[in-house]
Amino acid sequence: MLIGELSRRSGASERLLRYYERMELIHSARRANGYREYDDQTVETVRRIRALLAAGLPTRVIRQVLPCTFDKATLRPCPGVLTSLRDQLNALDQRAADLETARRLLRQTIAATENAPH
Repeated sequence: MLIGELSRRSGASERLLRYYERMELIHSARRANGYREYDDQTVETVRRIRALLAAGLPTRVIRQVLPCTFDKATLRPCPGVLTSLRDQLNALDQRAADLETARRLLRQTIAATENAPH
């Protein structure tokens, strides 16, 4: 199938599909006219990529994890994958803690400003 059909079937824009290909998350064959041609399995691969992105994984981790997926959210044991997922979870936990600190400080600033003499 051509990129337009893949876009329609997967829900991802053609631009996003080209990005996934540059990141080596999906692959295409080239026709004689230079058009990209994808196999039917690529639709499911794109859906898996989108699910992994929604889970907060960056493309560099998805590249490692993707060969170990066999449906949207299930992984086979592959070397290093569990470590990468735990590292990503720790990074998300740290970002959440940093955001909570920023929220607390912003609330304090707002409260101090509201209570300041005019």
